[in-house]
Amino acid sequence: MPAGAELERQGAVVGEVFINNENIFDLEDPEENNRLYRLANKLHVRTRPEVIRQQLLFKSGDRYSQRLIDESARILRSARYLYDASIQPVAFKDGRVDIAVTTRDVWTLNPGLSFSRKGGENTAGVELEELNLLGTGTDLAVSRVSGVDRDSTMIEYKDRHVFDTWVRVRAAYADLSDGSFKALEVERPFYALDSRWTAGVVSRDDEHIEPLYDLGKVVEEFTSRQKFATVFWGWSDGLRDGWVRRWRVGATYDENVFGEIPGATPPNLVPANRKLVYPWLGFELVQNDFDKFRNHDQIGRTEDFPLGARFSGRIGYADQAYGADRSAWIFLARASHGSGSGDRSALLLSGALQGRVESGELRDTVLDSSVRYYVRQSERRLFFTTLEASVGRALDLDTQILLGGDNGLRGYPLRYQGGEARALLTVEQRYFTNWYPFRLVRVGAAAFFDIGRTWGESAVSTPSQGLLKDVGIGLRFGNSRSGLGNIIHVDLAFPLDGDASIDDVQILLETKERF
Repeated sequence: MPAGAELERQGAVVGEVFINNENIFDLEDPEENNRLYRLANKLHVRTRPEVIRQQLLFKSGDRYSQRLIDESARILRSARYLYDASIQPVAFKDGRVDIAVTTRDVWTLNPGLSFSRKGGENTAGVELEELNLLGTGTDLAVSRVSGVDRDSTMIEYKDRHVFDTWVRVRAAYADLSDGSFKALEVERPFYALDSRWTAGVVSRDDEHIEPLYDLGKVVEEFTSRQKFATVFWGWSDGLRDGWVRRWRVGATYDENVFGEIPGATPPNLVPANRKLVYPWLGFELVQNDFDKFRNHDQIGRTEDFPLGARFSGRIGYADQAYGADRSAWIFLARASHGSGSGDRSALLLSGALQGRVESGELRDTVLDSSVRYYVRQSERRLFFTTLEASVGRALDLDTQILLGGDNGLRGYPLRYQGGEARALLTVEQRYFTNWYPFRLVRVGAAAFFDIGRTWGESAVSTPSQGLLKDVGIGLRFGNSRSGLGNIIHVDLAFPLDGDASIDDVQILLETKERF
């Protein structure tokens, strides 16, 4: 079989496209051919071949393109109902190349209980979710969750390919113990590098009680009601010389109303109401540079890392003439760059800046940045470190920059320290074992050290306690048969600083997208 570049040079045309969608368990493997796994395969409705075929960027009769082959595989691997996907030429004759698309399903029905613990607080829930309803790729979920801030009962529907198109729909409704939440999103995204247009509409109505935290405790509470809607359209010339340039135009309505909690002691601090109505213009620049990694942020799975450069920006102007309560420039910018190789090391840089300009001054402006660095020591060992930082200026009262057990400082209560800026350094030694108990989960382990601090004072936070450090160890369970959660974390973290109220050890149990 000629290589992809040679097939392109010869002007090969795509012939037959074979869809080989494998079930959850491989019954040809003696370790997986048992009664329980055969039953699981029988009960599971496999993803329909037409659902997989619809996500391919090529079809019979097209000129062969290795770039489209690789990008189609990345699109398939991004689906939660698929464990992995590969696309390979399998036959070449008379200028036509046949292609096999091989995928493997995961178990997508989640009936049962959920539980997590971080920062000394528990979250529990009961849910019924199907990520791949009748093999169509549709997600339908009903859940009841008791969390740190509120209890919620939610029903949610998501479809990434409405009527076999690239249109996405998400509809959600939640009855909250302190309010309600409604959302509707309809979007035709830039689904591929060479996509030429996008359009969409997003609407949200969110009413709840907003807490302000200090030292892990709620110090103020007030009601918050956000009504948000945006409509947009975008265009692109597609992929040109390894780069994609995209433009978007849109209009946004964003109203936030705050108040006292009925029947409760009036809070000392309540944010000022905001109503921003503005048209906006956006631009995006993407470099076509991707690489496949393994045993980095996942265990035993193919990971697609976006390398090269990316930038996106948006600017709009709110004015009373549009119905806003003030005149302001609203801006948002994101940039990232990745370099490296899965066989050696990889460096990922990212940053984001968002806020407003009112009367010539920055308001509610936050700069976030992060550095992620991976060094592959062997097939089973990986050194990882990350540095994250945030800086705020003239923050609205409902915007808090917090540091604690829920955002990386694992030895401390959640939302422990607040301020106008924060930084967090994590150093982690990762180990990926060969242990594959019951052919259900892949097991890894980590030893870690976290160090971070906040600067400045917010309206409700005590002064910074300086550097806060912790050390710890943990196990990682890669969920290789289910699409409901990628990595289960079980950590023991030991704080090295902080006040006397902190427990000597923090036990964390949670599901994350990364190791």
